[in-house]
Amino acid sequence: MDPLSQGALGASAALSIPTPLAPTGSASAAPPTHRLDVAAMGVLAGMAADLDILIRSDVDPLLFLEYHRQFTHSLVFIPIAALMLGTVFYAFVRRQMRYRDTVLIAGIAYATHGLLDACTSYGTLLFWPFSDARIAWNNVSVIDPLFTVPLFVLVVMALLKKQPLWARMGFAWALVYLSLGVWQHERAVARGAELALSRGHTPAAVDAKPSFGNLLLFKTIYEYDDRYYVDAVRVGWQPSVYPGESVAKLNISKDIPWLDPKSQQAQDIERFRWFSAGYLAMDPRGEYRITDIRYSILPNRVRGLWGIELNPNAAADTHAAFISTREVDESKTALFMSMLRGLPDKT
Repeated sequence: MDPLSQGALGASAALSIPTPLAPTGSASAAPPTHRLDVAAMGVLAGMAADLDILIRSDVDPLLFLEYHRQFTHSLVFIPIAALMLGTVFYAFVRRQMRYRDTVLIAGIAYATHGLLDACTSYGTLLFWPFSDARIAWNNVSVIDPLFTVPLFVLVVMALLKKQPLWARMGFAWALVYLSLGVWQHERAVARGAELALSRGHTPAAVDAKPSFGNLLLFKTIYEYDDRYYVDAVRVGWQPSVYPGESVAKLNISKDIPWLDPKSQQAQDIERFRWFSAGYLAMDPRGEYRITDIRYSILPNRVRGLWGIELNPNAAADTHAAFISTREVDESKTALFMSMLRGLPDKT
């Protein structure tokens, strides 16, 4: 999720720990001189995994896709990160805290990052290096104010009131909200499956992903007869559907017949296919563009927020270009808000 959410959750987890936050022999709240230190360590450790965004290349535009949410977000890296961060933190608080406490705080706060990211639809390599599967539970948006704002407020209250109970309430809020997201996701999948059956389609699976900033409106995707069908489903008290678009699944031999299968661009397509969980199609906005249809401004559209662009005149060792397109205007915003409010489809 966004850095504020990650930092707030890390701080909430750190401030919730009874032993390191208490004077020797007590399990009460941290001494005043320690509390801000603990919160700061929780914030920094909670955000630290995203330092992998520094792994990128001017020559290989897709390198960052392979390494973002990779080893730094994996479960096996948590103890390593705890030792590294705990050692750094200890250098600043050695007069107030024990080394083992800084390592514990760093480890617990750091552990929240990969697990929270796995709740989004972007995908996280939790089980690296044993598996390259991107775990995505699809139960929260990458930015969701209803998740973040209460969590942030409760962390601030824990500092102001000098009581860990507030931090624990914040952590409990995060768990409750994410659990609600699981339930909403299952409802969206079920409604998407019903919609597919109403069309006479029997897809192997239906995916559902929360739209931007909420747990009401989901984007559903399924594959049938070599086409992807994209719709928006609002899972309020009475679920409603906003039928969307369909697009042919990427077929390299048909869509890009000129591509040399041994070229770097062909390899980049497969790298992008892995990142996109196979949800690739030709982008109507460009003859040589391939889009990831999982993410779009409007949840019933196939035009993705990012993709790759090929060059038929490129040398065999030239990489495909990574492109990002966020075409937001008043009409799209109005349509999105009308879906979110459950208004009738007027498109």
